Amino acid sequence: MKAILKKERNVGFVIENVPIPTIGDDEILVKVEVASICGTDVHIYDWNEWAQNRINPPLIVGHEFAGVVVEKGSEVKRINVGDFVSAETHIYCNHCDMCLMNHREVCRNLKILGVDTNGAFAEYVKIPERVAWVNPKEIPHKFASIQEPLGNAVDTVLSEDISGKTVLVTGAGPIGLLAIGVARVFGATKIIASDLSNYHLEIAKRMGADVVVNPKETNLREVVLNETHGLGVDVSLEMSGAKSALSDALKLTKFLGRVSLLGLFDNGVEINLTDDVIFKKLRIYGITGRRIFETWQIVSDLLRSRRLDVSPVITHEFKLEEVEKGIELMKSHQSGKILLYP
Repeated sequence: MKAILKKERNVGFVIENVPIPTIGDDEILVKVEVASICGTDVHIYDWNEWAQNRINPPLIVGHEFAGVVVEKGSEVKRINVGDFVSAETHIYCNHCDMCLMNHREVCRNLKILGVDTNGAFAEYVKIPERVAWVNPKEIPHKFASIQEPLGNAVDTVLSEDISGKTVLVTGAGPIGLLAIGVARVFGATKIIASDLSNYHLEIAKRMGADVVVNPKETNLREVVLNETHGLGVDVSLEMSGAKSALSDALKLTKFLGRVSLLGLFDNGVEINLTDDVIFKKLRIYGITGRRIFETWQIVSDLLRSRRLDVSPVITHEFKLEEVEKGIELMKSHQSGKILLYP
């Protein structure tokens, strides 16, 4: 089969023909219909410090996908050949203390598809049955392929009730854009989006942002205070992993407000805990992955009901072989979600 590999410990990917995976007794083989590029894939391509410390080539990359089951192992009970599935990319052990307490997203023995095991940028991918999610057939395949990042957005937005709240989203990359849509669907009264890419901000408007700000061009503090009668927002969703954005999120959230953090920071950050968090009695949530499988049910229902339209976020669709074109577009900040078709 055709596959995108991180073959060597350097920058770039290669396209090769490799054997179709052989499944174990508790695994399924999925014919990939569509996959999508994640920022993690870009980091692996660029071979940044995180990738150098985490990735062991050769590795088939990619983890966001939707496809059809073509084979199942002898112990597989829940999934059938012909099912239209996606995967929870956090492959949990199901026996550590976190798994037993139903917090499998922070499993102590966690492996990630396309990071620790061969992934989905290929014609076929094998996954354990326990991480397979059966998609309703009425969800278009391209929407089903982005449920994993949409789950990130849902958990970030809904770490507390969002209804009736004013919201600041710092970072309008693909997951930030999805978060804007989720916040709108669940009743946020005003959404302010901040990003350094005007391309992203135009999509943010289509996803439901009431006000968009490029901090290079406009003073974000002045806009937020003007839009919130000088109080600050009820909720900040930090999606960028930029130190300046984190500072903005903390300073511009009102007293007794909530901050949810999804963006990943390259290094340590310095914040004024005394003035920006403690004296304001802020509540801060760290978000990783998705709740398995509670969040998947919410995501599936949002897409099936068409309450949430994610189509503005999907901006480009390429053949699998054109993965480098998609990665360069992402790095230029001139795209939303990019899909790949084997």
